[in-house]
Amino acid sequence: MSDRNEPAAPRVGVVGLGAMGLGMARSLRTAGYDVGVHDLRPETAADFARDGGTAFATCGELAAAVDVLVGVVVNAAQVEAVLFGADGAADRLRPGSVFVMCSTVDPGWSAALEGRLADRGVLYLDAPISGGAARAASGELTMMTSGSAGAYALADPVLEAMSSTVYRLGERAGLGSKVKIVNQLLAGVHIAAAAEAMALGIKAGVPAEALYEVITHSAGNSWMFENRMAHVLAGDYTPLSAVDIFVKDLGLVLDSARPERFPLPLAATAHQMFLQASASGLGAEDDSAVIKIFPGVDLPEPVEA
Repeated sequence: MSDRNEPAAPRVGVVGLGAMGLGMARSLRTAGYDVGVHDLRPETAADFARDGGTAFATCGELAAAVDVLVGVVVNAAQVEAVLFGADGAADRLRPGSVFVMCSTVDPGWSAALEGRLADRGVLYLDAPISGGAARAASGELTMMTSGSAGAYALADPVLEAMSSTVYRLGERAGLGSKVKIVNQLLAGVHIAAAAEAMALGIKAGVPAEALYEVITHSAGNSWMFENRMAHVLAGDYTPLSAVDIFVKDLGLVLDSARPERFPLPLAATAHQMFLQASASGLGAEDDSAVIKIFPGVDLPEPVEA
């Protein structure tokens, strides 16, 4: 028998059903939430809702129906559109509800967004994520969060349903995004270094499969080498995280360091590598496609089914 005094679970919505957002929405549904969703591709939202949940035609309609709205879009411009665009969420969220912002953005912009939403009586959590699509789908993300005690009080069960670890980094927005910026510095540099190492080995005549096997069992291994160079071995550049994501994210890394007059030579080099890949027409491919900027390297071909 349930405790009649137990508070009702918050009503939850997810905006943005890309590789990460779709997995997060599914994790929430698995945890027992009746999840509302919105995506610019109506068919994607409808597909999700067929297995449970509700698809909404606009961000505003979804916002009016939930207590916690989770935004999983690409960048700050898209967050602006979700909140303040035509039929946006900001004016439809009820006072006391929470907007959970999971995008990688400028920390100063995130801190300012907290104040803009507070003017409308809406709480805010700065909550960038890490872990990839597979961990999003299994509810095992890492969340780097900061915000007020009131925002956590309402959103905590939702965060727990989407993640294996929720880091609470401070009482004001911005710190979560600062930590995510540091994470993206490492992620981008590691992918670029992994691609450079794999390209060198292949160019030197080492079979790609043998190189991968040795490195993944040696001190030079990294999570990014093991994960992304598997894509290269398969010749599969289907974007789980695209080249252009790291053009954006490493650009944010460099932008955040500039006011501090802080040098970032490795991040700058990695950023140039991703820019070169994007300029070569690879921006929409998986970020492991940065390996294609190296000349004269015979990369593995896709394995035919």
